[in-house]
Amino acid sequence: MASDWNSSSGLVPIAPAPNREGLSAGSHPDRPQSAMPYTCQTCAKRKVKCDKSAPICSRCRKGSFECIFQEPQQRPRKRKLDDVMQKLARYESILKENGLLNADTEDSEEFSLPQKSKASLVKPVTSKTGRLLTGQGRSRYIDSHMWFNLEDDEIQHMSTDEDEDTITPDSVSTQTIPPDPLTGAFLGCQQSILHCHPSHADAMQLWKTHTENVEPICKILHIPSTGEMVKSVSQRPAIASKAEECLLFSIYHCAIFSISEEECGKMFRHDRSTTIQRFHTAARQALVNASFLKTTEIAVLQAFYLYLLSSRYAYDPHTYWILTGISARIGQRIGLHRDGENLGLPPFEVELRRRLFYQIFPHDSRASQSAGIDYVSLPQAWDTRPPLNINDDQIWPGMTEKPVEQKGATDMMFCLSRAYVGKRLAESGKSINRAGPWSSSDYREAEEVISAAEGEVEEKFIRYCDIVNPLHFLTIGLARSGMTAMRLKLRLPKVRDQTATDLERKELFQLAQRTLDTDMAVHSHGGTSRFQWHIKPFFLWGTRDSFIFMLTTLLKQRDLLSHDQIEAAWKSVAELYKNHDELFDSRQALSMAMRCLALKAWDSWQSRSSAPEPEFIRTLRSLRKNQDKRQQQCDIPVIAEAASSNYLSPAAGVSGADDFDVIEGLEFDVDDCISWDQLLKDQSQLGNQQLTHMRSRQ
Repeated sequence: MASDWNSSSGLVPIAPAPNREGLSAGSHPDRPQSAMPYTCQTCAKRKVKCDKSAPICSRCRKGSFECIFQEPQQRPRKRKLDDVMQKLARYESILKENGLLNADTEDSEEFSLPQKSKASLVKPVTSKTGRLLTGQGRSRYIDSHMWFNLEDDEIQHMSTDEDEDTITPDSVSTQTIPPDPLTGAFLGCQQSILHCHPSHADAMQLWKTHTENVEPICKILHIPSTGEMVKSVSQRPAIASKAEECLLFSIYHCAIFSISEEECGKMFRHDRSTTIQRFHTAARQALVNASFLKTTEIAVLQAFYLYLLSSRYAYDPHTYWILTGISARIGQRIGLHRDGENLGLPPFEVELRRRLFYQIFPHDSRASQSAGIDYVSLPQAWDTRPPLNINDDQIWPGMTEKPVEQKGATDMMFCLSRAYVGKRLAESGKSINRAGPWSSSDYREAEEVISAAEGEVEEKFIRYCDIVNPLHFLTIGLARSGMTAMRLKLRLPKVRDQTATDLERKELFQLAQRTLDTDMAVHSHGGTSRFQWHIKPFFLWGTRDSFIFMLTTLLKQRDLLSHDQIEAAWKSVAELYKNHDELFDSRQALSMAMRCLALKAWDSWQSRSSAPEPEFIRTLRSLRKNQDKRQQQCDIPVIAEAASSNYLSPAAGVSGADDFDVIEGLEFDVDDCISWDQLLKDQSQLGNQQLTHMRSRQ
C-alpha cells in the first residue's frame, strides 16, 4: 500500500528534523525556540501558569487546547505629577500674559500644588446601607450594590478622575461646548466673571446685609468662617476658587433681593433692578463655571440653594420646581439624606450637612405645591437628624468634640421650629394635605401628629422666645400659624364634601381668623421689616386657605356668625390687603378670583348693615371698572363657557388679557372647591406676562 502511494505521487513522507540550534541541556527537543512576553489567553482564563512558548504553550499542547497569544490592552496612564506641574506652568503663563498674575507670585501659596497623599483626596466612610466618599470639602454618597464590589482605591481613582474631568482654562470661551446638557440649556458656557466682583467695601456691606436679613431665615452658612472668606476674597477676587465664587455671588444676590429700592440706592448708589440683575447673571455664570450639576462640594450646593431662594420671581413655578428638584438630587448625591454622625464625619461637617438638608428638601416640596404638584421630596431611608440648637460660635472647622446643645434661645430657633414640624409630619407617614376620604381613625391619628409637633416646638423653642426680638416674634408667628394651618387642612375636606356641621364650620372660621390675625401681627411688628422679602410673597402657612374660607363664609354662611365676629373678620380682611399689595395684582388669576369673592361678600354685607365702604373695597372696585372697559371688546360668554368647563385651568385654551375677563365675567361659584384648589396650586396661568410684570416690579 505504501509502495503504491509513493509510486503514484512521487512524494516520500519524511518527518522534518528538529532544529537543535540553541537547545540547552535538559530542554525538550520538541519545544519551539521563541517565547512570548505575556501569557496566552487560555491559561489566563484558566488561571494557571503559562510557559509562554509559541506557537503553542506546553499546557495547551498537553490538554489539546487552542492556544492564542494576544497582547493585552494597556491600562489608562494615570496622571503624573509632572503632567500636572506642566499644565500649572502653562496656566500661570497665560495669566501673566493677560496681566492677572505678577511674576513675584509664582511661588505664592495660592498657586502651589497641595502636597497631599492620594488617600487624603477621597476617604471612603461606610454605613449600614451605603458609603460616603469624603475629602477636601467634597462628598459623594454611594448606595449601589454594584459599587460595593469595588475596592477603596478603585473608587477613589474613579472619583478623582470624575472631579478632574472639567473644562480647563485654555478651553474657556463663549463657544465652548458645556460639560453637561442641562448646564448648556439652562445657563450657557463658561466665562470669566472677575469683572463682576464689587469693591471690597460694597462686598462687606452686602455680607452684613445678608447676615442680618437672609441668613437668620435659612442658616446654611457658618458665619465666622464664611465671613473670613468674604473678607479675604473680596480684597483679591482673582484668588477665589470656583466654589467660593459661586457662594459669593449668591450671597450678594440674596442681599440685594432682601432690601428695598430705597435701601439699595442709599447703600450702593445704584437702582435695585440693575444691581439685582448684575448679581443674578454673575451667580448663574459662577454656577456654570463650577459645573454645578456634577458638583460634590457642599459650598456649591449652598450657593445653588441661595441662588434659588432669591430667584423665585425669575422663573415660572413649573421651571422653578424643576430647578429645586436639581438641588434635591445634588443633595442626595452628596448624601445629605444620611446623617453625618452615623457616617463618622467630623462634628462641624455634620452640623452644616444637617442644616442644608432641612432647607433643600422642604424647599423643593414647597416649590412643587406652587407648580400644582402635591409632592414631598424625601429620599427613601433618610435618617438625617435636625441640627443642634446651638450658635455658630460653638462650632468651627477642624473641631473634634461634638458641641453641647443649648436649652434656650439660639440663632437656630427659627429654622429648627420648622424642621421639627416637618420631621414630625414626614415620620407620621401620612400627609395632612392629602385628599379624602378620611376615616375617624385617620382624623385621630392626624390630630395626634399635629398635637405632638405642637407640643415639641412649644417646649423646645417657643417658650424661650422674646417677643421683642424680631426673629423670635417671627418664629412664634410662623410656628403657630403652621399648626393652625394643618388643623384647617385636616377639617376642610368635610366642608368640601358638605358634611361639616354648623359647629365644625364655626371652629374652622375661628381657625381662619386666628391665621389672619397672626399675619397681621407679624407685619405690624416693626423689626420684621428686614424679613419682608420672605414673609410677604409667601404669606404665613395657611393664610390663603384661611382667607378664601373666611370670605366664603361671610358670603354664604354669615348667619353662623355674630355681628361682632363679622366686623372683626372684615377688619382682618382689610389688614390683609394692606399688608399684601400683591393681592391687587390683576395679572394673577388667584388674586382676580379673590377680588371677585371679596366684592361679592362685601356687597352682601353692606346691603344689610349699611357699613361704610373701606379703602381696599374702593380700590378693588376701581380695578374692576378698568377691567370692565376691556370686557366690552371681548366676547365674554364664549370665553366664560370655555373656561368654566375647564375649572379655569391653563389647559382651557384661554390666555393673556382674556383670563382676567373670564374671571370677572363668570358667576364664580365660591363653593366650587375644585376651582379654588386649581387656582391655589397653579398661579402661573399667564406665563410670561406675569413673569415680566414681577421683574418690572423688582
